[in-house]
Amino acid sequence: MAKAVDIGSKRLINLAPDAWIQWVTQRPEVVVKEILGSEFQWISRETDVLVKAYSATHGDFLILNELQLRYTAQMPLRMRAYAALAQERYRLPTYPVLVNILPPPSTLTIVNSYEQEFLGLRAIQDYRVINLWEIDAEIVFEQPLPSLLPFVPILRGGGEVSVVQRALQALRADEQLNELESLLAFFASFVLDTPLVQQIMRWDMAVLRESPWYHEIEQRGIQEGARRQLIRVLEQRFGEISHEVEARLEGESVEQLEILMDSAIAVNSLDEFLTIISA
Repeated sequence: MAKAVDIGSKRLINLAPDAWIQWVTQRPEVVVKEILGSEFQWISRETDVLVKAYSATHGDFLILNELQLRYTAQMPLRMRAYAALAQERYRLPTYPVLVNILPPPSTLTIVNSYEQEFLGLRAIQDYRVINLWEIDAEIVFEQPLPSLLPFVPILRGGGEVSVVQRALQALRADEQLNELESLLAFFASFVLDTPLVQQIMRWDMAVLRESPWYHEIEQRGIQEGARRQLIRVLEQRFGEISHEVEARLEGESVEQLEILMDSAIAVNSLDEFLTIISA
């Protein structure tokens, strides 16, 4: 059996770990000591990479890297939980970084901290946010940052055919990078016509299926379809639905959307439905 190709977050960061952590922390003196396991008891995610780093100023510390296809309303709580779990397990200060690959819906605001107050007690977790669509594609070639080469098409200024071809040449010039060509093609398909992408580079579905982002795109497609169907039912029954109501349905699982569909059919008013989703 052929060995599965690894094109997940850990593989990408491992291409040039020092360059990666210096970029996400904006501190050129930081170096990698070890790539650690990010499995915490029952929690394990392919998009998390935990790095043990060192600087003369701060000593040993952790960098928690979360590469998220699209930001969701649940991300602040997740970043809080993972940062706490990492610090508890390794007993080191933790620097959490959230890298968002694609822009979220316009109804969703990206925040860089988790805050909650309950019964007079406060929980706060700050984390750094990097939105790839705000990063200049030229940085990838100048620094260089080989970990970001597959993402070049979705970076700022990276959607031009000439820039995508430049990233492709960089991948093909390095034996340990050329297996990432299919991932570059995948993200190029977001900004270029698919036939053009298939014409200039490899489109290997077997390789793409090894990417956690490919599976997330599939799941998001099913999830968004269920959400749109639920909104259509609500509109047919109760008229135009506000953006606020649509936003409250963002991030719900397919299973929860199916339950809400049953409620949308059974309730007598939109207010009754809103009471259910607020419960």
